[in-house]
Amino acid sequence: MAARMRLTRVGSTKNPVYRIIVCDSRVRRDGRAIETIGQYNPRREPSLIEIDADKAKKWLAEGAQPSRTVEKLLAIKGISK
Repeated sequence: MAARMRLTRVGSTKNPVYRIIVCDSRVRRDGRAIETIGQYNPRREPSLIEIDADKAKKWLAEGAQPSRTVEKLLAIKGISK
């Protein structure tokens, strides 16, 4: 199974809030997640970025590939591959 770290959208219409999840790379955007490792709210000022660093590092060590957006969020929080 190829694990992927990416965003899934939650929240209401015109008010997006995203969860940072780990899932199988073949599932759809809002499909079943293996684990939720954080959240991202771009509508707040400044943007809210909460990531559990221990879980993120564990999944990166196990070979999970982050999407471009999640990779940028991890870099902002100081969590690297």
